[in-house]
Amino acid sequence: MSRPPAFAEMPLPLFGDADEAPATPLPQRLPSYIADHRKRLRQRFVEGGAGAMPDYELLELVLFRAIPRQDVKPLARRLLDAFGDFNRVLSAPADRIAGIEGAGPAVVQELKIVEAAAHRMARARVMRRPVISSWDAVLDYCHTAMAHRETESFRVLYLDRKNVLIADEEQSCGTVDHVPVYPREVVKRALILNASALILVHNHPSGDPTPSDSDVAMTAQIESAARAVGLSLHDHLIIGKSTELSFRSAGYI
Repeated sequence: MSRPPAFAEMPLPLFGDADEAPATPLPQRLPSYIADHRKRLRQRFVEGGAGAMPDYELLELVLFRAIPRQDVKPLARRLLDAFGDFNRVLSAPADRIAGIEGAGPAVVQELKIVEAAAHRMARARVMRRPVISSWDAVLDYCHTAMAHRETESFRVLYLDRKNVLIADEEQSCGTVDHVPVYPREVVKRALILNASALILVHNHPSGDPTPSDSDVAMTAQIESAARAVGLSLHDHLIIGKSTELSFRSAGYI
């Protein structure tokens, strides 16, 4: 079977019961030093907001809800050591989070709830609005949804005749440097939605948004297929860790 075309980055240099730890009853009340620490963190958040707190303390605040009767500072440190920063902790795959010592199902669920809330808030700022007047919000949304993923994903923003964003859909997910893309499906979906224009978006997990040759070639294929049925390709955004590249601004389209 032939492999579908894809966007890609430039190349870069049975455990048994006997293994389980014995259950330890949780204390009914927090030790005073932990309770006082939590109180101080919450107060600092109330007074100064998230900007007044380093990543590990903000992460502690999230973990308080998942682990109500234990010191969560060691777990916060382990999560940050494993994934790098607060955003990457939230966007890490659930199975990888679960592999960190102390991160049980409640922790995974709490982190994924916070991630979903962040995505939904960012998405609400751009849906049903003209992309021209809300371009910064569009970029913020794309970074929130994609910048910290460990694998490539490809999504399409569909616009109507007034350049209002009517749909945002993830088309496919891939590996660390490859994501399959099907131009026919992209155009077919646009026609179903009665869209008039497209913006392509995909991420580079390495953090470098420089397009590869396959990125450029695939963009040209989609642009040609779109033009054949009267659709406009407004742009293709590659999302890096802290910045993005616009194909239109860079002269690729």
